Amino acid sequence: MRRLRLAKGLSQEELAELADIHRTYVGDVERGVRNISLMNMVKVAAALGVPLSRLIREMERG
Repeated sequence: MRRLRLAKGLSQEELAELADIHRTYVGDVERGVRNISLMNMVKVAAALGVPLSRLIREMERG
């Protein structure tokens, strides 16, 4: 998720706002402290303008 976010030139706060989720949630997911829900994955993928499948592939890469 972080790679895609940075490639889009977004801060964690900007991504959180676009995805309508809390900024600390984005940071926690990126650090691996928190598991992301499927619904939030859908929101993040839409906010990044990528298919959900690409976001999942990126997250599997670590």
